[in-house]
Amino acid sequence: MRISVIVPVLNEAANLPTLLQHLQPLRQRGHELRLADGGSQDASRELAAPWVDALVDAPRGRARQMNAGAAAASGNVLLFLHADTRLPEGADTLIAQALASGARWGRFDVRIAGRSRWLPVVAWFMNRRSRWSGIATGDQALFIERRLFEQLGGLPDQPLMEDIELCKRLKRQGERPACIATPVVTSGRRWDERGALRTIWLMWQLRWRYWCGVPAAQLVEAYR
Repeated sequence: MRISVIVPVLNEAANLPTLLQHLQPLRQRGHELRLADGGSQDASRELAAPWVDALVDAPRGRARQMNAGAAAASGNVLLFLHADTRLPEGADTLIAQALASGARWGRFDVRIAGRSRWLPVVAWFMNRRSRWSGIATGDQALFIERRLFEQLGGLPDQPLMEDIELCKRLKRQGERPACIATPVVTSGRRWDERGALRTIWLMWQLRWRYWCGVPAAQLVEAYR
């Protein structure tokens, strides 16, 4: 198994130094790291260049950037990682064990780091909902066999909910996720900046409207 870690970035210079150092042990064990840049105007590219296997230029948009990174990847397993999310130690071993059990894709539980006392509650519900529904979000570090990803045609070209839509397509094919209990740690910055309760309410509204058939292109302005 060789993992291609694909990180979509756009003006993430503040997060990149710690992220890139965090991912070096994976590279040392033979996995690769590809940053898919959507046109950063800060120092993201210069900071990343010495620490990655490749910088991939991509059209702006998380789904488009991740698809571009996947298209250039050489690993047989793709791991999509947000720039503000950190993997647990030995993540590659955990993924190998999950795939050896028969799953073809999966995700990690999540812990949210931030100031609000609501964040542990948010994470608890995210993890339980994901186990019950078979739907995961990008914050949970989705991983998938490259061959399966290509069979699905990659991530849908939409500005929001691309992770939800990918999971729905996998479910329709009868592919249930491996749920790794060891958590990734993701930043709670959007909850801290916007207010935890307000953000929780917004995300539930967006997911409900998406489930009801509202196109992602109509939801993205409310999200922003």
